[in-house]
Parts: sequence; C-alpha cells; structure tokens
Amino acid sequence: MPKLKTKSGAKKRFKVTATGKVIAGVAGKRHRLMSHNAKYIRQNRGTSTLCAADARTVKSYMPYNR
Repeated sequence: MPKLKTKSGAKKRFKVTATGKVIAGVAGKRHRLMSHNAKYIRQNRGTSTLCAADARTVKSYMPYNR
C-alpha cells in the first residue's frame, strides 16, 4: 500500500489530543468584531474541541495523527 497523504490545510488548522479529541480555533474572530458584543469575543477566545461528527471528518484528513 502506498502512503496516505495528509491534507495540508487540516494539519495547519487542527490538532489531535492524546485522548483522540480534535482541537480547533474558533471561527469569527478575524475582522468586523465591532458587530459582536464583548461576551461573544470573550467566550470565543482560544480553542475549542470539535463535536464527534466533525472530529471523524477531520481525522480522515490526517490519517497518521491518531
């Protein structure tokens, strides 16, 4: 079998933890933040874990990061 390629966009944006969960940065924090209130900006700081359905898709993009 040939080696499987990792999607280069996925390896830049996602990280798999030791327990197998997928961590991603929160969307909607780049520009036009004046239209968001302070609570939205504060709660979306840092990273968050993906739900199980999205994590399954991301893990298929990164076959050797499990």
